[in-house]
Amino acid sequence: MVTEPAYFLPRAQLGRLFEALRADGRRVVGPTLADRAVIYDELEGPAELPTGWETDTAPGTYRLRETGSDRSFDYVLPVTSWKRYTHPAVVPLARARRDGAKVDIEAIVAEPPSLAFVGVRACEIAALTIQERAMRAGPLGDADHAARRDAALIVAMECAAATSTCFCTSMGTGPEVEGGADLIASELDAGFVLRSGSPAGSDLLATLDLRLAEPVEVQGAAAQVAAVRARIGNPVAAEGLPQRLRAALDSPRWEEIAERCLACANCTLVCPTCFCTSVAVASDLDGLDSTTERHWDSCFSLGFGRVAGDANFRPKVKDRYRQWLTHKFSTWFDQFGSTGCVGCGRCVAWCPVGIDVREELGAIAPITAPAGPIPWPPAPAEGHAPAALSVVAPARHVTAVVERLTPETTDTVTLHVATSDEALLAARPGQFVMVELPAFATPAISISRIRQDGLDLTIRSAGAATAAIGALAPGAEVALRGPLGRGWPVESAIGRDVVIVAGGVGLAPLRPVIEAVMAERARFGAVRLYLGARTPGDRLFVAEMNALAGRADLEVAEIVDRAGPEWLGRVGIVTHLFDQARWSGDRVSAFVCGPERMMQATAAALADRGVDPAATWVTLERNMACGVGTCGHCQLGPFFVCRDGPVFSIAELGTAFGREGL
Repeated sequence: MVTEPAYFLPRAQLGRLFEALRADGRRVVGPTLADRAVIYDELEGPAELPTGWETDTAPGTYRLRETGSDRSFDYVLPVTSWKRYTHPAVVPLARARRDGAKVDIEAIVAEPPSLAFVGVRACEIAALTIQERAMRAGPLGDADHAARRDAALIVAMECAAATSTCFCTSMGTGPEVEGGADLIASELDAGFVLRSGSPAGSDLLATLDLRLAEPVEVQGAAAQVAAVRARIGNPVAAEGLPQRLRAALDSPRWEEIAERCLACANCTLVCPTCFCTSVAVASDLDGLDSTTERHWDSCFSLGFGRVAGDANFRPKVKDRYRQWLTHKFSTWFDQFGSTGCVGCGRCVAWCPVGIDVREELGAIAPITAPAGPIPWPPAPAEGHAPAALSVVAPARHVTAVVERLTPETTDTVTLHVATSDEALLAARPGQFVMVELPAFATPAISISRIRQDGLDLTIRSAGAATAAIGALAPGAEVALRGPLGRGWPVESAIGRDVVIVAGGVGLAPLRPVIEAVMAERARFGAVRLYLGARTPGDRLFVAEMNALAGRADLEVAEIVDRAGPEWLGRVGIVTHLFDQARWSGDRVSAFVCGPERMMQATAAALADRGVDPAATWVTLERNMACGVGTCGHCQLGPFFVCRDGPVFSIAELGTAFGREGL
């Protein structure tokens, strides 16, 4: 192995490094003092560093202590992390304007400043890499994050001190810097041992014209970081932790933590890898001009799990704490191939009630705990491999024109929109689009029909945005992003019997499945369509379904939850339609959509009839916000519903499907 030569920068010449960093127009960001804490901020020179200060931390405690030394990097970690610059708290996403029926939406392309990060610790380099992998994943990734990260130069500083909250050794992220930096520094009393970590770092060292470091200086730097490793020890038993956590979703400890946890979100805000966000839309008073911004959010926020109809799939504090902890230490592996924690200890120090994540991991998932059953497959199923770094591009807005509207029920309408966009016209059954209007939130809407010249979007009014979209007049423009998501695997049902079960508006995303099967009817076995609705007035596509019921080559059955004397059909839940059926499920492919409880009951009933869970498909249109898996709202166990779904097989989901609070 070739080792980069080490050079020595005397302390008195540290200003030269700052000058070299700024020579090509970069702004230098590093540690400084503010409000009795160390934070990251823009620096003019070495005089602004926290020279002569060190930090003491403990659960719920952060203190600065003056040492009187000349050393500038003996603090352990600042309060803030580098995500303040690579994943800022507020990012403008788009500008929109409506002029009569015309709509113009323009994505705001990031133009990040050129920055040099000085004093980046090993665990923070790991955090930058982990968050970068998350933000570059998916069909689009986050263009703003990618641009900011690509524009940053990293000057790392190996740790010469540790506090009681550090556990990078357990996470494999430090304290040694082993890569990911352009320049790697170690602070000694007399100055800094420097070595290159990239071509940019080599160029920087060349401009400084430094002497080679003496062996005693190199050895001193190595001894410092080795002492830090010894001091930290191995406080978290990380081996097998993801599996142990999966088997502990019902641990009584979650309730105990909830008694103490304030759900204040401090842990997620100071965390260097947390990336959850929400979108806010600000408009002028007449709603014609608006700006869409992304804001930091947290899975601890009560509203983070709220979905249409004001339901909430994580209403309890124990649900939200479990979501955070299992994501960091378990499901992050499924999604991105690594842990989501770097052991920096910020969450421990800045928890106002002193909850120590290391203690909780040991109590919830002790190393001696039996593995037990796990609620979902231990590795992603085919098509759900951990996301790799991908090329990102700005979100693509396509303007479509509303040709006409078809009222379906009292609160549901179908928009027939025209577009010539090749990608939209190539959508697959089960995919969705993000529908945008100026001054409104952007809902994810399933495609209910794919036409040669456009799409049908069947929309139930569940809030201001869906109500506004459903009220558009013919000739009005609307912006679409997509198609997005993984669709129904209709091709997997060729040569098999097909069972399609729809509940209420769940028929809309299943309509393209019905059309695809009927278009090539000879390639499938028996086809059975079971339709449920709350009332007769809530039935969708009534004329179409009646026409299908008149065909001899498929079976159609309907039922409603409640009805008056005018309804002559069956009353009850949709599974009643095939409770007494005589067909066998051993060669059935099933496609199911409706409220989650209805899909759970249907999946169980199908399993009882012998339908393979791997051939039972559901669509989980949870609280999809960004549509591309970068905001965190729609996480379900190891999956992001919008990115990895919304269509899943029951086998892929395992017992995570229907688990309360997950």
